[in-house]
Amino acid sequence: MLAPLALVANLASEVYMSLASPAQRPLSTAAGHRRFFDVQAHRGGRGNTVENTLPSFAWGLIDGAATLELDNGITKDGHVVVWHDEEITAAKCVDTHPVHPNDPAFPYVGKYIANLTLAQLRTIDCGSKRQHGYPMQLTYPGTRISTLDEVFDFVECADPQHEVLWNIESKIDARHPNRTLGVADFVGRQHAAFRRSPYRDSITYQSFDWRTLVAMKKLDSTVVTSALIDDETGLMPDNSTTPWLAGLRLDAFPGPTLSQQVAQAASHIGVDVLSPGAESFATPVLDPAMDGFVPFATREMVEEAHRLGLLVKPWTVNRMNIVEQLLDWKVDGIISDYPNVVRRLVKQQGLPTAPKFPKQRVLGCLEEHMRKQQGW
Repeated sequence: MLAPLALVANLASEVYMSLASPAQRPLSTAAGHRRFFDVQAHRGGRGNTVENTLPSFAWGLIDGAATLELDNGITKDGHVVVWHDEEITAAKCVDTHPVHPNDPAFPYVGKYIANLTLAQLRTIDCGSKRQHGYPMQLTYPGTRISTLDEVFDFVECADPQHEVLWNIESKIDARHPNRTLGVADFVGRQHAAFRRSPYRDSITYQSFDWRTLVAMKKLDSTVVTSALIDDETGLMPDNSTTPWLAGLRLDAFPGPTLSQQVAQAASHIGVDVLSPGAESFATPVLDPAMDGFVPFATREMVEEAHRLGLLVKPWTVNRMNIVEQLLDWKVDGIISDYPNVVRRLVKQQGLPTAPKFPKQRVLGCLEEHMRKQQGW
């Protein structure tokens, strides 16, 4: 029999799930956990470990994230790699040596991924630098950028039952098409990597560039898609049509509020999930407990999205007061740099959380796959 406290928590979980979006799906689908609230490890958990690396995904699993969130770029020679930025920045990575003597592209740091081959990327150390904004971040010197296939292989080692979910973003630049490969390259190559993976049915495909979401659904209607948006991609300062929303204008939708227009626009392109920024870039303060806080995601945005059958999973939520506010609004998931901390609060509120993966097994797989990196 359940102890009284456990019984209360279990009942609270059932009540929450009954109030959640009617579009929520069984655990086996990528759109959301029916059994678990979807705590997502942003870039693997950037606050805890150097981002978008095998170590970050290892700790995301150990910390009990339901979903691993990550980004994809595409190299000059067509490989899908796991990295957030369009270019290799000196703040995150350091050169080691050229891929061959007198390589004219060396040094590689500072170059766009689209202008570098996978072999050139392999030489760069992206695990040695702790980010100034994340002072508790674990570093893993010598860590290389991985391909998406390699990340899938590592996680499968730690997760042989394929329980973890994925939220994978296309890092395509709608404003500057010369900085990344185009829509067809991203959609085609990412989809091929998804289909090769044992996690093919556990992947959500997300993007700020809604052209890729439309194209992915056209290519494969079974892929779960998520529309990323914030006030910088949804609206242009001069009121011109934003390049990010596949030619749509938010003011073309009935609303009547901007929050409702955002949900209506996302529904219009046929996505399964709306993923808005939690806070507005215009907010003068960082926390809803402070006077003047301006959110981007709002209660009425969540309610309108749910009315239209969409799940809602805001990003990047690193303050507990915002987490509590979003939970009160009945969002379906939260993307955070600190999935371990968000998971604790979710659990404290009696909501169901995904189990943590066995630390010894995960770290054993990490050691094995890091050795493979060093042998490239």
